[in-house]
Amino acid sequence: YQIAALKKAGALNKEIAVIVETSESTISRELKRNTGRRGYRAKQAQIKALRRKQNAAKAIKMKAEVIVLVNEQIRFDLSPEQVSGCLKARHGIHISHERIYQHIWADRRAGGDLYTHLRQAHKKRRKKYGSKDKRGQICNRVSIDQRPDIVNEKSRIGDWEIDTVIGQNHKGALVTIVERKSKFTLIKRVETKHAEGVTAATITLLTPYNDKVFTITADNGKEFAGHETMSKELDAQVYFAHPYSSWERGLNENTNGLIRQYFPKGSSFEDITDEQVEAVMHRLNHRPRKG
Repeated sequence: YQIAALKKAGALNKEIAVIVETSESTISRELKRNTGRRGYRAKQAQIKALRRKQNAAKAIKMKAEVIVLVNEQIRFDLSPEQVSGCLKARHGIHISHERIYQHIWADRRAGGDLYTHLRQAHKKRRKKYGSKDKRGQICNRVSIDQRPDIVNEKSRIGDWEIDTVIGQNHKGALVTIVERKSKFTLIKRVETKHAEGVTAATITLLTPYNDKVFTITADNGKEFAGHETMSKELDAQVYFAHPYSSWERGLNENTNGLIRQYFPKGSSFEDITDEQVEAVMHRLNHRPRKG
């Protein structure tokens, strides 16, 4: 309350610091952390401080549970960035991707295998400074923020999620498409992950169901750069999820995990046949799926 009174009286940060016997940087952080639209308010600061303590206590109590969740999602081949976002969105757990990387490498030093689920499993990650995310540079992409609310309701058939599953050494890929309400799954093998092949495969898979294709939701991979061609040929709008937000296409991510039961991570896709892919597709479409 003393800080609030001094600030209201027009005192400078360094003057407040002298009076309350602390550093100017501490005062600056306190004001920045607890200043709202109506300025710095002591009651607001006290409430926020209490919440921070409660959240910290909650984090400590949930530590073992958080580790279980992190391990589970890393083994599902989600990146630490995706895991961090997923934990925040689904569980209200705040843990940085840097902390998750630290956990993975600590696990490796202890003889664990979590690191093998990273995209660059044998290279220890180094923090990059000043780097920018190169994803999302797809021309005329439409954000998932603009997707109709009815898609989230899953009250109609015709809203699809799309992704790719990559073969060993990035040779060969599977285009996977799942309908959100029915969980009906389509899979097609392509020689490469290039946009041209993925676009053609998508159109081939969905054309027979053209009257039940309203929206398609993709991630920001360059293989979906042909989204405008897809939209035109299928008369449907393609939307793009936020970067590192795989939970926005959770059904597709889950389906890819099921597909990996038949084509494990590290498998070569060069030798699998279209018949094998169709057999897996048939099995997925005739097995019970969670709601």
